[in-house]
Amino acid sequence: MHHYHAVAWLDHREARIFFFDRHSVQEVDLTTTNPHAHLHHRAGSLSGKRTPEDQAYLHQIVEALKPATEWLIMGPGTAKLELIKHIQKHDHQLSDRVVGVETADHPTDKQVVAHARTYFKAADHMRPQI
Repeated sequence: MHHYHAVAWLDHREARIFFFDRHSVQEVDLTTTNPHAHLHHRAGSLSGKRTPEDQAYLHQIVEALKPATEWLIMGPGTAKLELIKHIQKHDHQLSDRVVGVETADHPTDKQVVAHARTYFKAADHMRPQI
């Protein structure tokens, strides 16, 4: 089913994606298969270098979001920004679907959807009416 709006809450280990309209919500959950996904700093790797982003995980998130026209990206750390960079580099034709990026710690599913509904309601009012 196609929904106009989607919100993705993600960190380096999991992503919760919600497609919604006024009356319904559909959820897709994804997890990374990278056992080192939680390592964000040099001390966490044997080489002393930062653990690279899990590109397969980021690609899964983009694929899962594709049925929606507008995306809000949320999360507590840098994973949301890594997703934005991934989209710009590998799926640049989808960059305009990202209408917002927001920091959010670890909200419940209901809190994510409620925040997204409020966000999109305000964003939709700011767009020019054709």
